[in-house]
Amino acid sequence: MVKIFVVDNGGQWTHREWRTLRDLNVETKIVTNNISFDELVKEDINGLVLSGGAPRIGLNETLGNIDEYLEKANFPILGICAGHQYMAHFFGGVAKPAKKPEYGKIELIILKEDAIFKGVPKKSIVWESHNDEVTKLPISFICLAESESCKIQAMKHKNKPFYGLQFHPEVEHTEYGELIFKNFVKLCKI
Repeated sequence: MVKIFVVDNGGQWTHREWRTLRDLNVETKIVTNNISFDELVKEDINGLVLSGGAPRIGLNETLGNIDEYLEKANFPILGICAGHQYMAHFFGGVAKPAKKPEYGKIELIILKEDAIFKGVPKKSIVWESHNDEVTKLPISFICLAESESCKIQAMKHKNKPFYGLQFHPEVEHTEYGELIFKNFVKLCKI
């Protein structure tokens, strides 16, 4: 069985991420973001989800031991909202307050085909809840999707199995959210 832990960054939907994974028959649990990388490795995990949360990455917040995970992990990591922003920040991108914060349903436009979006149409509805956003992509990443107001809705590391999503795939208002999670689980099986 695949084992994917959810790192809690204080997000309001962290339990939904956990529940989505559980419902996909993944062995999962929620862990604090100050658990050490060595403790995670002892758990023999196949992947991590970095939850959203209240921290304002655009205002130079830090998130527990996430630097250590991003530096040392060779398994897939999916950053959602604040997790996505922090991943970009860690790798040299920029996250800052959005010119137009997004709340509610928006149209996602996929720019590049990728395993994380397998089966997802080029345009779909996703759920947003953010003040900050990634405004400059790290050079080691490629942009996978955008929306009208946010040009970096999804990104992928060029060499590592790391993904970032600005939107929330764990909520029912995101049309293909469960499929995106299924695709991430498949990436964790490789």
